Amino acid sequence: MRDIRLEADRKKLIGLLAVLLMFSLASFAQNRGERGGPPHGVGGHIPAHGPAPLRGQPHAAVQNHAFNDKPGHPNAPHVHSNDEWVGHDTGRNDPHYHLDHPWEHGHFSGGFGPSHVFRLGGGNRERFWFNGFYFSVAPFDYGFCNDWLWDSDQIVIYEDPDHDGWYLAYNVRLGTYVHVMYLGGS
Repeated sequence: MRDIRLEADRKKLIGLLAVLLMFSLASFAQNRGERGGPPHGVGGHIPAHGPAPLRGQPHAAVQNHAFNDKPGHPNAPHVHSNDEWVGHDTGRNDPHYHLDHPWEHGHFSGGFGPSHVFRLGGGNRERFWFNGFYFSVAPFDYGFCNDWLWDSDQIVIYEDPDHDGWYLAYNVRLGTYVHVMYLGGS
């Protein structure tokens, strides 16, 4: 009789440990900066629209421009929950986004805005893809996508109203965005 009780207690203990382990793993996954949500208070929100064309005086295009406009916000171009596009302020004549042959690979036709959320399928900043469409990040923006997960992040593509030949890829998880060039589709 005692052996039966010990066996039942052992099974309960193993079950309890299994449940605790599952919760611990879930908590660990949520707290990992690389796969969890952003540590900086933006992200998770999908903007209803892209940025408006710049009107007025453009911000000087400098390499070390600070984008962390509020405590805890990322030092990268990002979008606030009120759809304010922080960092899209250098205007049409920004030499970092000048292309001699805008749209030389054609125009992206997969859909724009919040009703078209894509999951990255692989690659890196020089060439990434999703759903048979291929893109590359603007070299000037390379440092702003170091923490992107090229095989799993969700992104939304928006048209860039100021820089011919470029689109804006918004990372839903991080709340940040970069300029991207469409390379064609399969």
